[in-house]
Amino acid sequence: MKPVQSSIYTLCLGLFFTLITSFSVHAQNNFAHINTQQLLSEMPEVIAVNKELENLEKQYTTELDSSVKEYQTKAQNYAADAENQSDLINQQRSRELEGMQQNIAEFRQTASLELQKKQGELMNPLIEKARGAIEAVALAQGYDYVLDSSPGGSVIVSNGKDLMADVKRELGF
Repeated sequence: MKPVQSSIYTLCLGLFFTLITSFSVHAQNNFAHINTQQLLSEMPEVIAVNKELENLEKQYTTELDSSVKEYQTKAQNYAADAENQSDLINQQRSRELEGMQQNIAEFRQTASLELQKKQGELMNPLIEKARGAIEAVALAQGYDYVLDSSPGGSVIVSNGKDLMADVKRELGF
């Protein structure tokens, strides 16, 4: 090669590597990740909410256990005394036990729904608070995308270009 061609080749090669490096660095700066499950589990407010929910669950469990014990005691007493009672009394006791079983099942279901509802009421504002903080940090540090690195995570912040319209146009619709 001639010296002029060699220096042009070297210059082009250097420019190419500079561009590749700058694109690579730029692309790396546009993406970040965070494990939101870990973040939430370490937030002091979430820890307090979890304690509150545990206490509520303990209340429901205590009440449920009490009802089950009462049912079991009555069922044992009624079974032991069934021979000494008339059919009418035994039928009435059987209906009473069935009603108790139904009440226990309803309480179990209602308690579960109440716990879920309470969890949503208490956790949703904290989840939004965490999301807002993630978005603020991403904006301040210049990230276009923040990925949730939690198992099953997704994109949290998406400020980059949305290709939907361009792809639809490419596909002809």
